[in-house]
Formats: sequence, structure tokens, C-alpha cells
Amino acid sequence: MVSILNWISGLVWNQYFIYCFLGIGLFFTIASRFVQLVHVKEMIKYTFSRESSRSGVSSFQAISMSLGSRMGTGNIAGVATAIALGGPGAVFWMWLMAFLGSATAFIESSLAQIYKSKQNGEYRGGPPYYIEKGLGLKKIAIVYALIAIIAKGFGLMNIQSNTIAVSMEKAFGINPMFMGIILVLFFSLIVFGGIKRIAKATEFFVPLMAIGYLIVCSIILIANVSAIPDVFSLILSSAFGAEATFGGIVGAAISWGVQRGFFSNAAGSGGETYEGAAAEVSHPAKQGFVQAFGVYVDTWIICSATAFMILITGMYNVQPDGQEAIVTNVPGVEAGAVNVQMAVSDILPSFGYIFLAIALFFFCFTTMLSYYYKAETSLAYITRNWKSKVKWMNNLLKFLILIFVFTGTVVASNTAWTIGDIGLGSMAYFNLFALLLLFKPALKVLKDFKEQKKMGKDPVFDPAKLGIKNAEFWEKEYVQDEKHRKEQRKAQ
Repeated sequence: MVSILNWISGLVWNQYFIYCFLGIGLFFTIASRFVQLVHVKEMIKYTFSRESSRSGVSSFQAISMSLGSRMGTGNIAGVATAIALGGPGAVFWMWLMAFLGSATAFIESSLAQIYKSKQNGEYRGGPPYYIEKGLGLKKIAIVYALIAIIAKGFGLMNIQSNTIAVSMEKAFGINPMFMGIILVLFFSLIVFGGIKRIAKATEFFVPLMAIGYLIVCSIILIANVSAIPDVFSLILSSAFGAEATFGGIVGAAISWGVQRGFFSNAAGSGGETYEGAAAEVSHPAKQGFVQAFGVYVDTWIICSATAFMILITGMYNVQPDGQEAIVTNVPGVEAGAVNVQMAVSDILPSFGYIFLAIALFFFCFTTMLSYYYKAETSLAYITRNWKSKVKWMNNLLKFLILIFVFTGTVVASNTAWTIGDIGLGSMAYFNLFALLLLFKPALKVLKDFKEQKKMGKDPVFDPAKLGIKNAEFWEKEYVQDEKHRKEQRKAQ
């Protein structure tokens, strides 16, 4: 079974697919005229908008949910495996993947806002919605939704609960099965409360865990501040084969840097658009900026902090697939969260395992909540016209996800990672195809936003004015808002 899964993963993550990510990100960067550089001010401004919403969530809650999904085991174990399989140069390619992926994130998140719907009093959107409404490919949309349910609700859920269980066992000696029961109980308390409770939980936990993690990272880096320039130089030279030790594995550096960078920030998979669609904003570009900024936070800040901790303390091995070990600094250590635990303990003895176990719990738990929301929204898309079976199907989904939350704590970690890679990669195939066919409405939205800003307006989206069809939610919203504005003008 393991060999079959590895074979499928190899098919999904072939060399052409990996370079395709970089190519598409570069294309969107040029087409949007470097949106991820030109609009950094707007990214920061709208990210911290905390305006409340009756039917959706605020932009800050949406990015907290999205970062809750991104900031998980990929920021820690994912970075460690990228270095182990691709050398220090893989970190550079993670950075490049984030820069280009930020433009992709803007495109897909803007589309999610354009084509979102209001179902049962809540905003819903994401790839299934814009594939059907924007391209008219309903069958493809349903296939994507099913893949998202399987990948996010089951496969990727396994990775997160597995990581929590392993780290808790090493730090505190907690039996993985017992940890599985605890996770199921906590998880149930939140997910049965709906999107509002999920948003409030992530809004509280995500900033808390990010700040705590970065504080410890800063302590490690300050203690080794003189070594930072050398580590930075090592990353750059290794990325292009200029460093003697890693000169022969540039291909592996690119491959694993892109793959693990994608696993961390997920820009291009469509998976991070669900939360963005739930945000209540006056213009789709606003949430596009927010989600683009989330890619920077995830990779350039969190992943970089992890990479520098590992490299600066030397707590890593490097052995590309099918090759002899190039570096063996920590013999017998399998790449993963343990590399970070050892890096922290190197400077703060006896603290590494405890700190990282707690950090991973919050990182992974918020990721699990976000995965559930994506799976639930995918199911909501499939069942949106099913009146009698919706509640029954929702309860079944919750029950199945709780089973995978538990089984993830006892499954082998390698198997969990392989299943997760297959699921996330499969989502990206369909989503990137859709984005290449549908990116023009997102560019129209960006142009419209800039024109309204130049006139000193707070941008408001009118799809009819831009010639964008099937944006029913916005067509209704704009008409209602315009009627309200006319009434206000008469009253004045």
C-alpha cells in the first residue's frame, strides 16, 4: 500500500508540474503588474480590518482562518524536510515560490469573492463556485469539491493530528491514542458551533501562536546573530549550485523548495480561497490583497524563522532521494519537527521539546479547524440544491472527519504525508487549470479598484459595470447598496 501511494505521489508531483507552479506565478505577476509589490500598503491595511459581519466574517478573521490553515506542520516539519531533501538552497526556492504565489493568491481569492454565494445565511465561495459560475464547468466543479473534501477533511487532517500526537508523546509521554480522544473532544466543541465559532477560535489562537513562536525564534537568532550572514549566504549559494557541498543537487533544491513551499502556503491549490470568500468586503480586490499578504506571512516570516533556526544551529542532515548523505550533522534523526526541537534545545536546554509540542498543538489544531471549514464548504456546494439531505450529509461529514482526526494520531507519519501530498497536488491541477482560463475577471477587478482609489473613493464592486457575468451575489448587493445611498442623499 505504501509503495502504491508513493508511486501516485510521484506521478502527481512530477518535475513538469513543479516548474508549472513557478511559471504560472510568474505569468500572474506580470499580468497583474506586480500586484504583490505595488499594493503592499493595501495588503497590510485590509488585513487588519476588524469590521464585523452578520453573514460573513471580518477580513482579519478570514486571514486568521487562512493562516490557521497555512501555519501548521508545513512551517516546521515541512521546512525541515525541504532542507533534508534539497539542502539549504531549498529555502530560497520556498521564498521565490511565496513571491510568485502571492500573485496567484490574489487572483484566486479575488475570483472567490467575485463568484461567492449566500447560502443559509452564510457566505460561501471557492474553486467549485468560480469554476461553475465563471467557466460553466459544473462537473469539474463537483470533482474539485469532492477532492477537496477527501484531501482536506481526511488526508491532510491525518498529518496535523499525527504531528500533534508524535510531539506530545515525545515531550510529555502522552499515549497517541489518548491524545486522539482529547483532539476529538476539543475539535467537536468548536466545529459544531459553525463558521462564527471557528472564526473566533482562529482569530484568538493564530496571532497568539505566531507571536509566541517568533519570540522563541528571535531568541535563537539573537544568540547566534553573528552567524546569520553566513547562513543567508549558504542559502543563496546552494540555491544556484555555487556552494561546493550542494552544487550537485540544485534540481532537488528547486523541486523540494517549491513542493514544500506550496504545502506551506498552498497558493494555487484553491484551498485558501474558502475563508477569503467568507469575508464581507465592499470590493473583491480588498480580500485578494489580504490573502496575498498571508502568503508572505506564512513563508517569508514563519518558514524563514524555522529555516534559520535549523541552519544556524546545524541541526539537520541532507540526503536527496536515492543518493548518499551529503551532510550528517545529527545522525539517525529523521527530518521533521525534531530538527526544530533540537535547535531550540541547543540554545534553551530542556525547553525545545516542551515548547514545540505546545506550539505544534496550536499550529496544527487551528489548521485542522480550517481544513474542516473547507471540507464543509465543498459539501455545501455539492448539496446546495438538496433540501432534505443537507443536515444528514453535514453530520455524516463531521462524523467521518472526527474518525480521521483520531486515526491520524496512530497512523505512520510517512503515510500521512504521502496522502496529504497527493490530495493537495490533485486540488492544484484542477484549480490552476481554472485560473488560467478565468484570470481576466480578477484583473478587471484590480483595475477597477485602482481607478476608484484614484478618484478618492472607497471602492465598491459593480460586476455589471465591468461586464462580469454570473456574480449574482454582488449584483444584488450593489443594487441594495445603491438604493440605500440614494435614500441617504434624499434624506440629506
